[in-house]
Amino acid sequence: MKNIIYIVFIIGIFFTSCSDEFLENEPYGELTEEQVGAPENIESLIISAYSILNGQGNEASNAFNSPASNWSFGDVLSDDAYKGGGGTGDQNQIHRMEIYATDPQIRDVEQKWAVLYEGVKRSNTVLNVLNNSTEISETLKTQRIAEMRFLRGHFYFELKKLYNRITYIDENGNYLSNTLITPEQVWVKIEDDFNAAFDVLPSTQADAGRPTKWAAKAYLSKTYLYQKKWTEASLAASVVIDEGGYVLETNFNEVFLPDNDNGSEVVFSIQYSINDGSPSNYNGSIGDRLMPPGGPRYPGYGFLRPSQNLVNSFKTDINGLPLLDNVDITDTNTVDPRLDVTVGRPGIPYKDLEIEYSDSWARDKETYGPYGPKKRVMSANDPHYLASWPYVTSSNYLIIRYADVLLWKAEALIELDDLPGGRMYINMVRDRAKTGNYIQNLDNTADAANYLIETYNTFASKDEAVTALRAERRLEMAHEGQRFFDLVRWGIAAEVINTYLVKEQIERGYLGGATFVSGKHEYMPIPQSQIDGGGTDEAGNSLSTQNPGY
Repeated sequence: MKNIIYIVFIIGIFFTSCSDEFLENEPYGELTEEQVGAPENIESLIISAYSILNGQGNEASNAFNSPASNWSFGDVLSDDAYKGGGGTGDQNQIHRMEIYATDPQIRDVEQKWAVLYEGVKRSNTVLNVLNNSTEISETLKTQRIAEMRFLRGHFYFELKKLYNRITYIDENGNYLSNTLITPEQVWVKIEDDFNAAFDVLPSTQADAGRPTKWAAKAYLSKTYLYQKKWTEASLAASVVIDEGGYVLETNFNEVFLPDNDNGSEVVFSIQYSINDGSPSNYNGSIGDRLMPPGGPRYPGYGFLRPSQNLVNSFKTDINGLPLLDNVDITDTNTVDPRLDVTVGRPGIPYKDLEIEYSDSWARDKETYGPYGPKKRVMSANDPHYLASWPYVTSSNYLIIRYADVLLWKAEALIELDDLPGGRMYINMVRDRAKTGNYIQNLDNTADAANYLIETYNTFASKDEAVTALRAERRLEMAHEGQRFFDLVRWGIAAEVINTYLVKEQIERGYLGGATFVSGKHEYMPIPQSQIDGGGTDEAGNSLSTQNPGY
C-alpha cells in the first residue's frame, strides 16, 4: 500500500465559521497571521503546494492541456509520437503544436504556464509563512523549507525548459520579468534551490511523495546537464549513484507497475491515487486521461500514438545494437525487447489482458497509423485503473528514475572524453533490458517477437559514443515526456525533426507543410496573456517580452 502525501485538488483550509456577529469577526474565508502560522494550517498549505504537481489547476478535467508527464510537449513535439485522437480537429491546438504552428494564445501554452506558476506561488507562500512562523520546531521548519525549495526548483526547471525566457518571483514577492533576469541567471537560482534542498533534506522520507536529498542532488545533476556543465553534472550524478542506494528494477516492464511506484528505481515521482474522495478522481493521472488506446477493454481516446520513426528506432543489427536506418520495421527484423513494453503493436499481447493488440484499436488509423501507447497505460485488469470516467489511474508519474541518472552520468563522462566510463553506464541500462523478462506470446511458449539486444564492447570514437548515448536515452525513456527536451538541449532539434518530417509527410499527410524553424521552435512562446498583463516600465515598454520568432 502506498504511504504517500495524497494530492488534494481543493483544500478548504481558508474557511472559518460564520455567525450573526460576522462583522465583528475576521473576514470569512481568511485566516489571521497567527492562524496561518499554526502547524496544522502550514501542513495544509504544504500539501496544497504538492497537489499542483499533477498539472490539475482548475475544476475542469482538462489537465491534458497541462500534463505533468509533458506527453504533448515532450513526445508529440518530437519524432516519438503523433497527437492521435479523432483527427486533427480533436484537440486542434495540440495538432497546431505538432505541426509547429504554435502561437502565444494556444490553450496549452497558456495553461501549462499558469499551472507551473501556480506551483511557484504555492511554494513561495509556504516559504513566506514558514519563515515567519514561531509555532513549529526549528528542525521541522528547516526540513519543510527545503521541501518547498525543491518544489520551487522543479516548477522553475519546467518553466525554463519549456519557455526559456521566464519571469522569476521569490517568496518575498520580488518580481523579475524576463527583461530583468536572463535565462542564465534563472539557472543559477534553480541550482540554488536544489543545493539548499540537498543540504537539509533527509536520506529517506516516511511519506514517499516528499523529496529526499538524493532527489535534490539528482535534479541538480539534470540542471547542470542542461547547461552543459559536464564536470558538475558528473559529480552530482556520482553522489546519487554511490550514496543513494538506488537499483534498477530487474525487468524493464516492472518499472511502470503501480506496485513499484515508489520502488528501488524511483528517485522522485508525482503521487497519484483514485477512489480517495477527491472530486472526479482528480488525484489520479488526470493529465494522461486521453491515453487509453481503445480495443475491447479501454475507451477509444487514442492520443499519444507512437510514430513509425520511433518504432523503427528499436530495430537491432546482427550484433544486437541499434540499427538506426529508419527503414520500416518488418516481422523478420530483430528488435530491442523494450519495443513491446513501450508500444502497442499488432499481433503482440497487450499487458496481461490475454489478448493481442490489433490495429483495429487504433482510432483514426488512416491519419495516425496502427500503433498505440503501452508503457504508461495500466492494465485494465489492475485495481489501480479506474474503468469509468475520467479513466485515470493511480500509477505515479516518474519525474526522475535511476536509469535517468545512469544515463546522465554516461553523457557527462562521454562529453568529458571518458568513453569507457560512459560505455559502462550505458551498458548498465542495456543489460537490464537484455537480461530481464521479454514479452511472451499468448501461449507463453516463446518470445512474442525476434528480440536481440547486446551491450557495447567499445566505442571507436567520441562521435560513436555520443550516438550510442542519444539512442539509448530514446529507447529507454520513450513516451516519458523527455525526447523533445533532449533534442533541444543537444542542439539538434531542427536537424532531427526536419529529417523526420521529410519521410513522415509521405505517409502522414496531415504533417504536410510542417517545418521546424531553428531559433524559434525550441521553446514555447510566452503566453500572450503574460505579455499583455505583465506591466510596463516608466517609458511604457512591456516588462515581459516575447520569445524570438513569435
